[in-house]
Amino acid sequence: MKISVRNLEPTKVKLTITVEPEEFDPYLDAARKDIAKQVNVPGFRKGHVPGKIIDQRFGFGAVAGEAVNDGVPELYSKALEEKKIHPMAQPEFDVVEVPQSAKDETKLKFTATVERRPEIELPEIDGMEIAIAAPEVKDEDVDKRLEALRQRFGTLVGVDRPAAKGDFANIDLSAEIDGETVDSQEGVSYELGSNTMLDGLDEALDGLSAGEETTFEGTLEAGEHEGEKATVKVKVNSVKAEELPELDDDFAQEASEFDTLEELKADIRKAAGEDAKGRQATEARDAFLAKLAEGLEIPVPKGVKAAAVEEHLKGLTPDPEKATDEQKQQAEEGAEKEIKDQILLDTLAEKMNVEVSQADVFNFLASIAQQYGMDPNAFIQAIIKNGQLGSAVQEVGRSKGLLAGMRAVKFTANGEEVDLSAFLGDAAEEEEAESVEAASAAAAVADELSAKDGE
Repeated sequence: MKISVRNLEPTKVKLTITVEPEEFDPYLDAARKDIAKQVNVPGFRKGHVPGKIIDQRFGFGAVAGEAVNDGVPELYSKALEEKKIHPMAQPEFDVVEVPQSAKDETKLKFTATVERRPEIELPEIDGMEIAIAAPEVKDEDVDKRLEALRQRFGTLVGVDRPAAKGDFANIDLSAEIDGETVDSQEGVSYELGSNTMLDGLDEALDGLSAGEETTFEGTLEAGEHEGEKATVKVKVNSVKAEELPELDDDFAQEASEFDTLEELKADIRKAAGEDAKGRQATEARDAFLAKLAEGLEIPVPKGVKAAAVEEHLKGLTPDPEKATDEQKQQAEEGAEKEIKDQILLDTLAEKMNVEVSQADVFNFLASIAQQYGMDPNAFIQAIIKNGQLGSAVQEVGRSKGLLAGMRAVKFTANGEEVDLSAFLGDAAEEEEAESVEAASAAAAVADELSAKDGE
């Protein structure tokens, strides 16, 4: 097989692949056998029709067409492996030449245009040292958590005074456009200052007492008239204030298993400390990736970026067609960072000689299934059926590469080495006896699971 590679862009290549007859013949033979299984030819048992007869009866063109459909993707994959090209999107195939008969010496020739992962040179990781901030728990952190716990045990009591920020008002609302009522709600409980409903509602309610009403101009944020200006009438039915329990030993006993407030505070400080360590691990990860990317120019494939931007927009607005300039910019920046991180992590996984095992992939998929309350076996089979197993293998590889890279780095805080083993795990625990190269091994397991389900 002769392979030539032409760089169209820093992240796009065109492969021209010329296949020798002896490499294409197995696909022709397989195509003849497949056709023989599907047809009836007088004088021959089904599935046992000689290849020459298939060519004569159904035409070599039909045989070659099926062989091309089956062979091109496999031959393309071999070409990628030989040239060490890492695709980031589906290729565009163009079949240039195909033999027209069994005796035709014309070689199968096709092109594949694909966006690829750019080649980047990562710095040496051995001996790398990265300074990060030490985990810190401030008194205000403890107080904030304690106050949140206190609010969980608060009660609402009616007050005979005008509503103020922090109060809860029971209100009736009606919205009119050109004198016609387009929306109305009754008995809605609303916290003043939360700004969770109409713009202008907080200002309108501030200072109103039970039984009073007012009108204001607002923009409707949902429904058939979303985005339109309306005259909103609001009436206050009642005003309630939040009454919080005293911070004392009685509260500690009611809100926790502790007898004293000091014991409760100590436990809250401990929990805050664990959270701070978790944030430190996240900061270490971000600092590590930033160090790897320092000074690097990472080109992003245009098509891959366009698809990613579209996905990001879907998460920002129900109608991407109506996205604001700010949302478009946010989606573009998020997509670009996401792709650059993927390129960085894929390159890191290669540098760290990461191997992804069958167990790694299925444990990863099973954990996702559990998060969504799905049956792991059914989820894994669906992933394989939808052709998404390769993405799962890639995600596991990135994760293992990141962990391996971070284990090789020395992180320090205030000059002292930071132990992140609780978050990075032990490399020895990840070693598995059997590695997977593609979907075949995983698919075999899925087939076995399917067979068991069918019994």
